[in-house]
Amino acid sequence: MIAVPIRAKILVFDSGLGGLTVLRALIKQRPDADFVYAADDLGFPYGPRPEDDVVALVMNAMDTLISAEKPDCVVIACNTASTLVLPHLRAKWPIPFVGTVPAIKPAAEFSATRMISILATPGTVSRDYTRDLVEKFAGHCDVTLVGAKKLASLAEVFMHGEQLDEAEVAAEIAPCFVADGERRTDCVVLACTHYPLLKEKFVRLAPWPVHWIDPAPAIARRADQVLRDRRSEGQGAFSFRYTSGAQPDEKLRAALQKFLPARARAEEAIARP
Repeated sequence: MIAVPIRAKILVFDSGLGGLTVLRALIKQRPDADFVYAADDLGFPYGPRPEDDVVALVMNAMDTLISAEKPDCVVIACNTASTLVLPHLRAKWPIPFVGTVPAIKPAAEFSATRMISILATPGTVSRDYTRDLVEKFAGHCDVTLVGAKKLASLAEVFMHGEQLDEAEVAAEIAPCFVADGERRTDCVVLACTHYPLLKEKFVRLAPWPVHWIDPAPAIARRADQVLRDRRSEGQGAFSFRYTSGAQPDEKLRAALQKFLPARARAEEAIARP
């Protein structure tokens, strides 16, 4: 008897739309999989919230999402949620969870000047988890931690088709650029999944060229490894949902169509209750 391939289902979860940067990489890595993207508009943004609140929000959202979607793998496409909630998720559900870790190690290995910056939310910058990663992987580098207060919200506004004040964006990334004699920052870690949504603006507004390190490809490769035995032919389906049950507006639909890989799946981006 010939085994029938079983299509894998991947649930991608974030507080907002930042996880779309991870979803894009996942679709490229696993075009055969079915994807559900869930944005926790009820809880966004996580960064300013107390840690216990973030844990409760994510666990409550997962109760509903896992019951409804029955995914084969869950990708937590959010640095804040990953650092706080992954142990709780893995203890409760016997399915693979793939988290998001600031790409400090590859930045430190790649940097020629040994000057790197980590662009994150204030919460991520302040956590011992991030500082432990710096000590473990970038002890030989001069590391600048930058807690951007507005960037995640600006990225959300941008994805809803609104115009941004580029001076605001430039001011948010400016602390990443540090010069020390002839040395200067040459790598910036994008330690919030919202930030690659604005990467084109970062490149244009930067005072000098740097390597912007996006963790999304590595996350996609890890999810692929987890699901290596679940492969099928053809193109998978895609759906989008807010935890509130709200419908994506026309501007967001247009942004999804433009942002996701060039295939018709973004046209299916309809929120489901």
